[in-house]
Amino acid sequence: QVQLVESGGGLVQVGGSLSLSCAASGRSFSSYNMGWFRQVPGKEREFVAAVTRSGSTTYYAVSVKGRFTISRDNAKNTVYLQMNSLKPEDTAAYYCAAGPNYSTSWRQYDYWGQGTQVTVSS
Repeated sequence: QVQLVESGGGLVQVGGSLSLSCAASGRSFSSYNMGWFRQVPGKEREFVAAVTRSGSTTYYAVSVKGRFTISRDNAKNTVYLQMNSLKPEDTAAYYCAAGPNYSTSWRQYDYWGQGTQVTVSS
């Protein structure tokens, strides 16, 4: 079992930045592909970014491309999401996830964190 805990969410102004962290425990972290997703009430869970096991390859949703950066530090069992130039539409609960595949689909991830709220004021 892999346990994931997100942190770093908060309230920021338009154009500001936040750094999210996802700490993993319970099992080998480097064996999993990792992803970040976000969700607002009443809407489908949305892909944000993904990173392969080694951290060498990343993929981003069009909506965040050029503004967000996903990275991982396997020695620290942690995945990061650096969020810059934040917009009101970035407001959501952000979740990290672990799974066997490098994927943009939430259905292909097996383990999820509890989420951390990001609110961007307008």
